[in-house]
Order: sequence, then structure tokens, then C-alpha cells
Amino acid sequence: MCALDRRQFLQGSLAAGAFVSLSAAGVRETRAANETINVAIIGMGGRGGEHLKQFSSLQGVNIAAVVDPDEARTGNALKNAPNAKAYTDLRKMLEDPNIDAVTIAACNHWHCLAAIWAMEAGKDVYVEKPLSHSQWEGRQVVNAARKYNRIVQIGTQQRSSPIQDEAKRFLHEEQGLGKIQCVQVCRYGVRSSIGKRSEPLPIPAGVDYDLWLGPAQDEVLYRDKFHYDWHWDWNTGSGEMGNWGVHVLDDVRNVVFRDSVKLPSRIMAGGGRVVWNDAGDTPNVHFAYFDTGEIPTYIGLSNLPAKPGEKKALNYRGTGSGYVVQCEGGRYNGRRGGGDAYDNNGKKIREFRGSSGTSHALNFIEAVRKGDNSDLKAEVSVGHDSTGWCNLANIGFRCGEDFNSEVIQDVTLPNDAARKVWDDLLTQMEQHLGAHGYKLSDSEIRLSPMLAHNPETERFTGEHAEKANSFLKRKYRKGFEVPEIS
Repeated sequence: MCALDRRQFLQGSLAAGAFVSLSAAGVRETRAANETINVAIIGMGGRGGEHLKQFSSLQGVNIAAVVDPDEARTGNALKNAPNAKAYTDLRKMLEDPNIDAVTIAACNHWHCLAAIWAMEAGKDVYVEKPLSHSQWEGRQVVNAARKYNRIVQIGTQQRSSPIQDEAKRFLHEEQGLGKIQCVQVCRYGVRSSIGKRSEPLPIPAGVDYDLWLGPAQDEVLYRDKFHYDWHWDWNTGSGEMGNWGVHVLDDVRNVVFRDSVKLPSRIMAGGGRVVWNDAGDTPNVHFAYFDTGEIPTYIGLSNLPAKPGEKKALNYRGTGSGYVVQCEGGRYNGRRGGGDAYDNNGKKIREFRGSSGTSHALNFIEAVRKGDNSDLKAEVSVGHDSTGWCNLANIGFRCGEDFNSEVIQDVTLPNDAARKVWDDLLTQMEQHLGAHGYKLSDSEIRLSPMLAHNPETERFTGEHAEKANSFLKRKYRKGFEVPEIS
């Protein structure tokens, strides 16, 4: 079927968010190098603005539409996208047969439904991290990409940095530091309170709140700002674990595991939302243990300064946002756009430097032109698995009860180095909370039991499975349900 016939078919088959797609056979087409790719951007906040800059700078790409339920944001976007049409409702934009691809930079709770609707409408998709707000809906996006044969790239742009491949070669092929023993992941970055109003936050003028909510529940807001701080509300966001944690955990899945470990088989998580007494409900101090079956992996996150009154954040062995790969012969400190290898005496023996993945958007557009996802740096299944680690760590926190030091003993580790790094993390969390006036035994601090998880079924098993599985799929508002795709 030629492109014109396909577009005529789609134009006649779209209706009110219920999109009928062609079968996978015949929808893929190779595009000429000089053929314009028309792109629509969904979500015109800060990240959407970056999408506009990145994609509009690519040869042969036209920003044909900008979409946001906030009219002020689409109005501002049009200043930098003179050929674009503004939409409040993404469903209206998807009816345009001339749109070839969409990028999604909306709130986390919109990512999956917007991606599926776009694929059903015959569009290719670039969707920001985290892929999903809950693990079940992420699987539906993967299923949709296979069913409709679409190109789907996840916005973990560091996957397009040559640093990743260089570090993999060093650690694995060259065995530059010997056998890998464990990994400590870090995301330490200072944020501030989102406030707590006594009266509900008025919805800003010009915002279609029903469309902004989409799949989320209609809950009263008590934070000070409408935009961005939705990150720290479970109804719409995924906390720092889904905001920055997905980047660093994706790095580890790529560089350390070479994507061989899709999801962990056991998870333990703890933390709390402390100090601020604000309207947020995601943790601002969070830590987790992941049992991968081979290399123990831990993560520590905090949005508090290292100590009260300070501006600097925590770090672990010189890493504030990145990961430390402990090996028999030393360690590798990785981060976005770089990394350093040290021997066991602390001497730096090698440096890795480069971009943080500036070619990621180009990688997507080239795949769209070829009609082939095999060269994608962060294909949807990769993004689903990396997001999954974050979703599971968040579930661990949400299943948490009073901190019980005996539960910590359920962490069994294969070597002394792995035990030391785990003990370092627990000590750091204890001291960090202590500096802010909290004890691990305080009611604000939670710790989950050890949760058993089946990576193949993507469901929890065993004693605590019922509660944990209840967080795998959210409740959707009528008209905005994420469909089950088989």
C-alpha cells in the first residue's frame, strides 16, 4: 500500500480516540533521504521544548504540530515552530494523516496511552523516560509496537553516546578491572519542598484539566505549583526513581549487564519523604537492593542536601549522579558523558569522555526513514525493562512497613566486596537521615520485605505478592483507559 493510500485509509478510520490501524504487514516503508518527516510534539513543558530544538535542527524534519492541554504552552511553542499547528487534544492531532511521527514529553501518566494511540493511528513514536507509570501499561506499549510494526524509541539518550560502548569494551572484552563484583547506583541531587497549601490549588486559566489528567485520577492538589511538581505525586509521577533513576539504572543495564538481565528477581526498598512536610508523597530519600542472579546492584537517591544548611548533595566515592562498578581489580565510576577507571590503590588508570547522547533524536529519525527498528539505540523493549527496575523499586517503597533491621539480613551477597558496598549504602542512608534529625526506626521511614519477582511474567510471587502486584496496574479514568494489547 502506498503512503497516500495508507494516509487516506487512516484519515477515514480515526474516531474519538478509538483508532483502527492497518495490520503490521505493509505499513512499513522506506523513505527517501530528502523526504520530509513531519513530527508532532506532545507536551510542551521544558522537555518538550528540548524536543522542539533537537528535532527541528535535523535535516528533513518539520515540526508540524505542538500539543498541550495548556494553551499558554502551545502558544509559546509556536514562536519556535512557525510551520506547526497547535492542538489541545492529542486525539485531534492524530487524525492528521500527514503526521509521520510523534514525540511524547507529557507527564509520566500520559506516556503509555499517548504512545499506544499514536501507534494505532499509524505514527512512529519517540517517548520520554520513564516509558511507563506502572509496569503493566509499559508491556502494552511493547505489545503495540510489535502488533502495529512501529518504530518506538525511548528517551534515554545516553544510549546514543559512544562512551557506553567504550566502557562496555573496557569492562568486558578487555577485562580492564577484572571480574565485576557489584554495582552501586547513585542519584544524589538537591531539590526543595513543593509546598503544602491549606486550600486546593486553582487550575491555571487556559488549562483543559480533563485532558491534562487523562488516565490519572481526579484528585485535589495542594502543592504550590501546577506544572513540573506532578513528578512527586504518585497519581501522575514516579518520584526521583522514575525521573533520574531510570537514566542511571539504564546505564547499568547497558554497560554492566549488556541488557542480559531484563528485570531483577528480588527487590527490597526503603526510604521516606522527610524534612519538608509538603504535599508530595514520593520519597525524597530512597534506596533499594536488586537481586539480578549474578551481580548485586544497589541504588541510593536523595533530594536533600548532604547536611542541613549545605548546598552540596551526597556522593559515593566521588559519584553523585552515576554508578560505581566494583571489580576485583578496582572500580569504574560511570556518569552521563564520561567515566573514570581506578585501580585498587585509587589511582586513575583510564578516562572516558564524550557526548551525553546528542545523536539520539537523529537515531530515531534515521530508523523512521529506513522503516527498521534494528538500529535503534533505545528500542521500546529496552526502555520497558529499564523503566521496570524503577517501577519495582517504587513498588518496594509503597509496600514498605516500619523499618525492621532483621529484614536487611534477607540480603544474601556472593562476596565480601558486595557486602561492603551494601553496608556502605545502609550506613550512608542512616547517617544522612541522622544529619537531618531522623532515625531509621522513625515512623517516617519505611522498609519493604524482600519481594520475589518473576522477570518472565513480570509479576510478584510468594508471601507478599498480593500487595506488590496491586501496584503493577493503575486504575484509569473512564475514556482514558490504557488498552490491553495482545
